[in-house]
Amino acid sequence: MLIPPSYSNLRFWRSDGVILTILVHMGPVEFLYYWFHRALHHHYLYSRYHSHHHSSVVTEPITSVIHPFAEHIVYFLLFAIPLVTTMVLKNASIASFVGYIIYVDFMNNMGHCNFEFIPMWLFTVFPPLKFLMYTPSYHSLHHTQFRTNYSLFMPIYDYIYGTIDRSSDSVYEKSLKRSGEEEEESADDVDVVHLTHLTTPESIYHLRIGFASLASKPHRYTYTLSQWYLQLLWPFTASCSVLVSWIYGRTFVSESNTLDKLKLQTWVVPRYIVQYNLPWRREAINSLIEEAILEADAKGVKVISLGLLNQGEELNRNGEIYLERQPNKLKIKVVDGSSLAAAVVVNSLPKTTAHVLLRGTVTANKVANAVASSLCQMGIKVATICKDDYEKLKLRIPVEAQHNLVLSTSYAAHKTKIWLVGDDLTGKEQARAPKGTIFIPYTQIPPRKLRKDCFYHSTPAMIIPPSLSNMHSCENWLGRRVMSAWRIAGIIHALEGWDLNECGQTMCDIHQVWHASLRHGFRPLFPVA
Repeated sequence: MLIPPSYSNLRFWRSDGVILTILVHMGPVEFLYYWFHRALHHHYLYSRYHSHHHSSVVTEPITSVIHPFAEHIVYFLLFAIPLVTTMVLKNASIASFVGYIIYVDFMNNMGHCNFEFIPMWLFTVFPPLKFLMYTPSYHSLHHTQFRTNYSLFMPIYDYIYGTIDRSSDSVYEKSLKRSGEEEEESADDVDVVHLTHLTTPESIYHLRIGFASLASKPHRYTYTLSQWYLQLLWPFTASCSVLVSWIYGRTFVSESNTLDKLKLQTWVVPRYIVQYNLPWRREAINSLIEEAILEADAKGVKVISLGLLNQGEELNRNGEIYLERQPNKLKIKVVDGSSLAAAVVVNSLPKTTAHVLLRGTVTANKVANAVASSLCQMGIKVATICKDDYEKLKLRIPVEAQHNLVLSTSYAAHKTKIWLVGDDLTGKEQARAPKGTIFIPYTQIPPRKLRKDCFYHSTPAMIIPPSLSNMHSCENWLGRRVMSAWRIAGIIHALEGWDLNECGQTMCDIHQVWHASLRHGFRPLFPVA
């Protein structure tokens, strides 16, 4: 056996072994790495070895493991020192082994993520921490300046030997600022902000700051065989996501784009769908959204659009509560995007459509109400199964069109193959649909695709114009260069200069906003089966 008999049954935890692992890393590992790293920057070794790693001036997590083979051997030997030491002294444990490997991988990836998220209050509460933990901006300086910030994970040796970059603190502070640009640059350069949020713990990998290979593809709830590593990372992802969500209590910028002269940004609320569905979390989430709106307003942003679950009847009455809390104070226009979303759904129907079935939490959804009203006025029969939905919808449809709203007694009684559905569509309901049914979502989150003999439209979205630049990542489950209707609505609002807050029960004319989007180069997204 390769494992000595005395280590065939390692204890899960040994305090002396954990402490020894920490001390050995702080001493020999950090010290030896520092001088090895400095040696690699000598012109002889740099040109033959280390320059390969530094070919990434703008780093990303994968940069952390891009090294020549010879360097990998040295790093393996260095990181083996704490593990071998605890084994020789017979105080090793599963916790010290697994914990140290996770620590090395996490810190290595974090230092190369090129996104500053370590909150300043950590260093305020415990000032010595600045000598014991580096930040992404600290190591980014090493990749741009080359001759400073050599330390592995603990900057203490840079301080001792005078190789600390003097701009480390100022760059760290600037990196934490919302704009991510120089302080003197005007913050009102941003015209439109789209406020979204994380969906699942692993969704952070699908942002520009995550894995480029994942960000460039639609987010799926299930992974392919080529993405097996994400399944292995799930315990680590879940624990770190909870930690980041707890520590990092403010929105952050995930993407910046331009459309002609219009400057756009996407801000992300570090909360997940499961948290939005918890009633006791709503007030805290509303506070985060309100802070983002106030910050955008203070920076001179013209329009902020509310994406995903950042707007809803139960959460914030489709954004209306923020206007009530700041009466006559906000210059920024708050847009929930319901008008364009409804317009996209209406214009997604086949030309020959004569009747549709409306399913989901209809009366609580602003888009569903607008779609039902518009279709009834167009002479299309709209059926609903729920009597309560029927009675409430009838009050919101003009009298002359109410006869087109139909109360169906059962799914079998209404055999239409056009279903307008919400994200709460159940598997049992899908099973009752006739073969060849087209499911068209009116919500921001798509229902599960459970039927192979049916067709599923995308959530309301459009193809962006070629002039919209820097759009390299996919928006959640949408394809490349496809944008959700709720996000586009904010852009159209700014381009048209509409002096209207589209929130609460207020809506724009869906035909007007549809033609405005086409006029500005957005194109209909044809559904994919």
